[in-house]
Amino acid sequence: MGRPGSDPTSAIAAASTEASTAMRSSDPTVLRALAHPLRVEILELLNRARTDLTASEVAARTGQTVANCSFHLRSLEKAGFIARAEPRGREKPWRAVHRDLNLRPDPADRESVLAAGALSALYVNREAARLTALLTSPEPFPEAEWNDAVMVNMSAFWATADEMKQLGEALVALTDAFAGRDANPSKRPEGARRGRLFAAINPEPEAPSEGEADGAPGQPG
Repeated sequence: MGRPGSDPTSAIAAASTEASTAMRSSDPTVLRALAHPLRVEILELLNRARTDLTASEVAARTGQTVANCSFHLRSLEKAGFIARAEPRGREKPWRAVHRDLNLRPDPADRESVLAAGALSALYVNREAARLTALLTSPEPFPEAEWNDAVMVNMSAFWATADEMKQLGEALVALTDAFAGRDANPSKRPEGARRGRLFAAINPEPEAPSEGEADGAPGQPG
């Protein structure tokens, strides 16, 4: 799993951080700790919030019980994804530790590969459900300009492993031009909305037979 838009305790020593902005790990324990729909939602909520949030505030925003949210918050803390923030009187809020996650598997560790696959599949299902709801809405945006900004693209192509890796890095870099706008609203142009880029690149599981045609599908806009 590449860096999806989520530090370690002694039990998770394989994870590393850079100035509390990036987290990199292939430890299956770390990967499994995030592989829960509510934990992914909580981590995204803490990353997007302009303030630290208590378990009660997280519960109110997710529709879950305080007890359930407290359990998952502690699990995320143990894995190094979040930490306690400065107390607000008697309240003990939480904050996200990292703005960037790079949770790629260790190819030599089968458990790491399986854990990364499960976590990636969770993110794919989450984004697919969100995008499906948007695309099937009778009128997702009243303004025509925003309808024209939505795009779904599918491509099939031939490339080496290195070329596919470079393509992935190029896709990730596309949003670097908008860096800082999430945390600093003053950097957002007038009329800007939060956008989402969901991309996946993968080779076909089986090597092609000699002379096989590409058979690329169409590209819906």
